[in-house]
Amino acid sequence: MPHFYASERHGDRVLISGTDARHLAGPLRARVGESIAVVDPGGWLLTVRLDSVSAREIVGSVVASRLHQPEPGLAVTMALAMLPASALEESLSRCTELGARRFLLVGAARSVSRAQRPERWATICREAAMLAGRLRVPAVEGPVPFPRLLEEPSLLLLDARGGAPLAAGGLGPEVVLAVGPEGGWTPEELAAAGGRVRTLGGLNLRAENAGAAALATALAVTPDR
Repeated sequence: MPHFYASERHGDRVLISGTDARHLAGPLRARVGESIAVVDPGGWLLTVRLDSVSAREIVGSVVASRLHQPEPGLAVTMALAMLPASALEESLSRCTELGARRFLLVGAARSVSRAQRPERWATICREAAMLAGRLRVPAVEGPVPFPRLLEEPSLLLLDARGGAPLAAGGLGPEVVLAVGPEGGWTPEELAAAGGRVRTLGGLNLRAENAGAAALATALAVTPDR
């Protein structure tokens, strides 16, 4: 069962409403007396015993709590070139679960999709954050044109054709990892990035796999601060 976010908390009383309440009362078949995990954004993981259950609201009591600090020390923005809907949604979900702090969607020269679905993207990130038990849900910004991406001060463009290995580390406290579209970055885009190109190795990865691999690599080589 995923973690949940409280709509309100007053002492040891927790209220969950909206979509989460409908999900608990419906598909998850939550019942009075059961316990669920609720994330307190202040850095606690609560065990909440359900006192009342309906599709309108869930009310419960905190029966246990423990410190909960799952967020990575490295603040990673995943700059994802616009992809077909299913691939983009998969990348948003995977990278949210892994700990991406923020998403910036980019209209690259070889992007094949320009569709904007901000509500859908926000829902996907929220559901993935709940599954992972994260304290925060990453925001999704854009799509923005490629020149706007170049304004990011800690930008690293990922490409299999060259650049220093991302696994070599040396990242600052914040980094923007840019993953290209299915056709890759154009020579013009790579040239515009200058010396800010890194590689995950010589293998040609699907865009949605490259994003997750890049994020996992960056977090693995950077000690938590």
